[in-house]
Parts: sequence; structure tokens; C-alpha cells
Amino acid sequence: MADVLALVEARLRMALGEPDARASVTFLGTDRIEVLRFTDGDVVRYATLGMSATPMTDPTAALADPVRGPRAELVLSVRAGRADTDKVLRALAVLAASPQVEGLVVAPGASLDTGEPLWPGAPFTSVLVAEPGGLVEDLELDEPMDPVHFLPLLPMTPNEAAWKRVHGAAALEERWLARGTDLRDPVRGAVGLD
Repeated sequence: MADVLALVEARLRMALGEPDARASVTFLGTDRIEVLRFTDGDVVRYATLGMSATPMTDPTAALADPVRGPRAELVLSVRAGRADTDKVLRALAVLAASPQVEGLVVAPGASLDTGEPLWPGAPFTSVLVAEPGGLVEDLELDEPMDPVHFLPLLPMTPNEAAWKRVHGAAALEERWLARGTDLRDPVRGAVGLD
């Protein structure tokens, strides 16, 4: 079996170009998580590297399978120059470590909450996990391993997160689309939820 993280980094570079910065964070009892930054014009993308090293395990499973199970990395895209978004690195590393630390299986439609602003002054404390396959294609791995999905993260205000809990992820995404919400704007306000 090839080194999963080397293949993941190669896929990120193929899709997003060369990273212009990287940082790593290690939490007690977890593997190292890196966050790579890619700049493309007026958009900055942050991608985790390390979450997919081992499969995510259903917390109700009796034993963790070291080979089979969903694998993912997280990708956040924001407009450059409007906020100090580089401070999001630690928050992304915390979210990427959550499968190891909390036994979460991160999947599309899920909400992930950091409990604090994603970056200084950010109106967002949580993210909605969106469907993979748009920006970075899934990475197929040798059998019997599951493919690595690159999951886009969409920042949510606390009101949007509360509304999503009641109405669901699809309804919130429809509301954003109907209102023409720029989900890459790091200082945007909450979408109208009336």
C-alpha cells in the first residue's frame, strides 16, 4: 500500500497548485495534522493533510478497522485580503483531528463547531460539511481501502447553524443559493432566515 498522505498531497497539488505556506499541529494522543495554504488570485484555500491517514471509525463499532472505512480531508476557501484568515489553521487542525479525538465520522451535511471564531473577528464559529468532488476529485486508493474525499467547508454563523439543526443542511444550502450568498466572503453576515 502506498503512503496515503503522499498521495493526498500529490492530489492537492494537482488540483490547487503549489502551496505557499504550511503549518502543522499535533494534539496529545493524535497524529500530526498539517494545513496547507494555496493562493489562487483573490481566493485562499486551506486544506488539511493528515486526517485521511487512517479511516474514520463509527463510534458504535466494537473494533476499529485499520484499513476499511471512510477517509477525508477538509478544504476551506475564502476571499483574500478581507480578514486575517490565516489564523484558521489551528481551527482546521482541530476539526481534522476530531475523528481521532472524538470518534466522529465527518460526512457531507454534518456541522462541525469550534466553539470560537474561526479567525479573529470572524462571524463564524462552525462550518457545514459540503459534498465532495467539485474542487478536488476523490482519490481512489488500493483495495480494500476506501477513497479519500476532499470535503469543502462552508462557514456558518451561529444563527445559520441553529437554523440548519432545525431545517437541515439542504434547506440551508438552498437558502444561501436563493439569496446569492457569497460563501467565500470571510466577513459576510448571516443569510436572512425569516
